[in-house]
Amino acid sequence: MEKENEVYMKRKIFILHEIYGVNDFIKKQAATYSTASTTVECISLYSENTVFTYKQEQESYEYFINEVGFDAPLKKLSNKLLEASTNYDEVLLLGFSVGATLAWRLSTLPLQGIVCVYGSRIRQYLDVIPSCPTLVILPSHEKSFDVLELKKTLDTLPAVHTKQYNGQHGFMDYYNPNYCHESYLQAQAEISQFFGIKQSRRTK
Repeated sequence: MEKENEVYMKRKIFILHEIYGVNDFIKKQAATYSTASTTVECISLYSENTVFTYKQEQESYEYFINEVGFDAPLKKLSNKLLEASTNYDEVLLLGFSVGATLAWRLSTLPLQGIVCVYGSRIRQYLDVIPSCPTLVILPSHEKSFDVLELKKTLDTLPAVHTKQYNGQHGFMDYYNPNYCHESYLQAQAEISQFFGIKQSRRTK
């Protein structure tokens, strides 16, 4: 996706958050990819931009399932992405956890690239066949399912590229107890390369 005249190209990256909302980690992710030619927007799936702490994991999960879910946001998100496509040369989508599963379900849109970071519920939507370049970043371990089996299935899809890094769900988030610094650096570099953006100096 990288172009010779990148400086003249207008790019828009949308970020979909985890169950915790648009917290400091998501905001720092936005800063990482923001450049002179790249505008980044964090989309809050929650009313009044609600943000939960990591200690509220169960509460935040229940809030997402009961108030948002994996179906209701799709039409609004689709419209937002398609509208951006009329104003930018490239529209890219980055999702984490539940946001990654939503991003996966939007991968049939005519976008230039989608990144799904530890979207464990992707396994429930394997009927989706991405039509745009899609990078799926997986941890080495998940509590509820066999990550390797999911990876094998995703690797059969032509537009999908998978990368697996050591760690558990949340390994990229330096505020999360599951943070793994080495895997974070590797995944961050992989995403930047996929998006065609030079690696930012702002690393943890």
